[in-house]
Amino acid sequence: MHQIIIIGSGPAGFTAGIYAARAGLEPLLIASSVEPGGELMNTTDVENFPGFPEGIQGPELMEKIQSQAERFGTKVLYADVSELDLDGDVKRVTTSDGEVYETKTVIFATGSAYRKLGIADEERLTGHGVSWCATCDGFFFREKTIAVVGGGDSAMEEATFLTRFADKVYVIHRRDSLKASKIMQQRALDNEKIEFVWNSEVTAIHGEGEVTGVTLRDTVTGDSSELEIGGLFVAIGNDPRTHLVHGKLDLTDEGTIAVDGRSSQTSVSGVFAAGDVVDPTYRQAITAAASGTVAALDAEHYLAATENS
Repeated sequence: MHQIIIIGSGPAGFTAGIYAARAGLEPLLIASSVEPGGELMNTTDVENFPGFPEGIQGPELMEKIQSQAERFGTKVLYADVSELDLDGDVKRVTTSDGEVYETKTVIFATGSAYRKLGIADEERLTGHGVSWCATCDGFFFREKTIAVVGGGDSAMEEATFLTRFADKVYVIHRRDSLKASKIMQQRALDNEKIEFVWNSEVTAIHGEGEVTGVTLRDTVTGDSSELEIGGLFVAIGNDPRTHLVHGKLDLTDEGTIAVDGRSSQTSVSGVFAAGDVVDPTYRQAITAAASGTVAALDAEHYLAATENS
């Protein structure tokens, strides 16, 4: 029987592990077998995480946070959770290999997943020119003309990073202004390799073995046009990974897990949530880490209260 099982391995999950382990609760953290480490594993320069004045690479930051959690006794299991039984005082977590782990508390910190365009051939050409990760795939687009879809910080970061490899990077955005922070906007706007395609959305992706171009629709006039590119990077946001708790935990209108006020307490006693899976607004590594702290402390207080009752 575990005291705490943490599901998720981003800044929220591993920070929860640090605090829970330091409290002597010997947490088990179940990290994805496919995508451990969360979104920071796909991030290049992290310049706004406190303590790193010169910046740090996303994967290196996650390695440090994980090492810190393991140093205090967090046990990391690389597996995928397939089922949750959250009823009663004993919670049961089942992994895809059929193993069942019992625990008194659960911290759900599964983060969010890349949002897709939802158009024909997007899936077919994934890995053949369609990508959601510039740091993973940018190297394969040397001296090519490519495009990034989106208008937020992620899109600006992807586009700027890709100029290291590509000859030209189009940024396709459905509006005539960006949602990205001012500093990220300016970096992209000042980059001579980046050209913005305003008021446009991708309606089709072309190519047989690899991407050769896209069809664009003007969101103002409705007119269509063709754009020849050798790669398409989708950076249009994320959706919280809540599929495991549908029908088990209350969700907000935004689709995130509902928690009680500033706490991490979900609608089920003994189940807590942290990170991007509860945060539709800020979605920063530092706020996720802080949220993980809250969840670990809430779980610790819950365990103390139930033991003394």
